Amino acid sequence: MDKTVIKIENLFVELDGVSVLENVNLTVNEYDFLGIIGPNGGGKTTLLRVLLDLVKPVRGKIRIMGESLEKNRHLLGYVPQYAVFDRNFPISVEEVVMSARLARKQGRRFSHEDYKIAAAALERVEILPLRSRQMGELSGGERQRVLVARALAAQPRILLLDEPTASVDSRFAAGFYELLQELNREMTLILVSHDISAVSTYVKTLACLNRTLFYENSRELSQEMIEKTYHCPVDLIAHGIPHRVLPPHDGVVGS
Repeated sequence: MDKTVIKIENLFVELDGVSVLENVNLTVNEYDFLGIIGPNGGGKTTLLRVLLDLVKPVRGKIRIMGESLEKNRHLLGYVPQYAVFDRNFPISVEEVVMSARLARKQGRRFSHEDYKIAAAALERVEILPLRSRQMGELSGGERQRVLVARALAAQPRILLLDEPTASVDSRFAAGFYELLQELNREMTLILVSHDISAVSTYVKTLACLNRTLFYENSRELSQEMIEKTYHCPVDLIAHGIPHRVLPPHDGVVGS
């Protein structure tokens, strides 16, 4: 029997008095690789921020590994959208990854074990030789791998990723998704993106989000799901086949 790691029930979220998420229900099982797609402004990032306990819902219930979000928030790792670094800011790759260990230190100095965990995370994403490099010297793809390593250094059971390939080229993106598939053998992944074609190629299950979540626990997107999400006819997605570029959508809030 599949083990439930995230359960969201009847979730409603407002930002500045405007409804962003409405009656979201979702069950995520252990070792799932869930892709959440939808138009810009449909609430994808907001949903992740709720799971990270950064945004409080108006109502609804969230359970992480069977416990409250407050109790088990530490089981979630997070990889943000492409981060812009000041190339002149003096911080090394290792220092960025080690920052994930700060929450566990409570004022104490880093231990030998902390450095071992950080090194293992860098090795896992294949950039250990770059540990002493300055962040400003790295390519966009290398910086994204550093952010994944930072998330892994916190030793999460569930990894949340917010548009991780939005600002990198397609050659890097393919290798990055392959890395995520490898990580999925060890943990549950939730990836949000507006790139339907790329995401549908690599994930195990797909959901569509535009204020309301449409989820059928399947890797395939039905025409009905897509049209409910985008409110217009869209070519049905087949894995690996380029999709129609969606036009801008008005009347959506959040991100």
